[in-house]
Amino acid sequence: MKEVEPIVAFKNYSMCLRDAVATFTKQLINNLFDVNHLSESGVKTKVHFLKILERLSIEDGKEIWAVYESYFTEIREKLDLDALAAHKNDPASKSLEEVYLAYPGFYAIAVHRLSHQLLQLKVPILPRMMSEFAHSTTGTDIHPGAEIGDSFFIDHATGIVIGETTIIKDNVQIFQGVTLGGIQVKKSLASTKRHPTIESGVVIYANATILGGDVVIGANSVIGANVCITESISENSVVTVQSENKIFQKRK
Repeated sequence: MKEVEPIVAFKNYSMCLRDAVATFTKQLINNLFDVNHLSESGVKTKVHFLKILERLSIEDGKEIWAVYESYFTEIREKLDLDALAAHKNDPASKSLEEVYLAYPGFYAIAVHRLSHQLLQLKVPILPRMMSEFAHSTTGTDIHPGAEIGDSFFIDHATGIVIGETTIIKDNVQIFQGVTLGGIQVKKSLASTKRHPTIESGVVIYANATILGGDVVIGANSVIGANVCITESISENSVVTVQSENKIFQKRK
């Protein structure tokens, strides 16, 4: 029997690289909220980063880290706005500390903002590995290519999918099970905008699905639970699905 050749050649790195990326991502977030970022812990994070890039055969690691690090203050400021939005919009939130420490949606956003910036610096593979770590940890799948504005709040993070070319403006709130996806899955469309644009002030409730790169959800709109949208919605709209609940008395 002819031996099947492996489809993928892994060069000199193995699946254990996933563990290294998970460790790096957790350290990076911890350091991001440490006023003394360039402490001993911060230095270790940098070393992890350089080793990962080396395993991925990416050159100029020190130069990339220097540029990447210059964005940390800006990323931290955006995350503070995200945490504030969560505390403001969630009646169950008792403090900002609770958001930082106990909200999986906030954690997913933090990893996204860090991975998105790496993607902007044209670092391959690593941003996607970071986003998949967040996906496995929080249940929220945000592609690092998605563009997300300020004060973004994910309430009950489980089952959320945000596609690669999604654009989300400021002050948007989404709930569990929301999908911002593509209406076409052809590989030939990979370079096009395949996912929707969500304007500022929009609220999208649980299990809503919004599909298509040409779809724009107008500012300050409300998308109700279980709605499926494949066309644009004007600003200040409310979209709902009417469902009829029938209640019957059980026979004894």
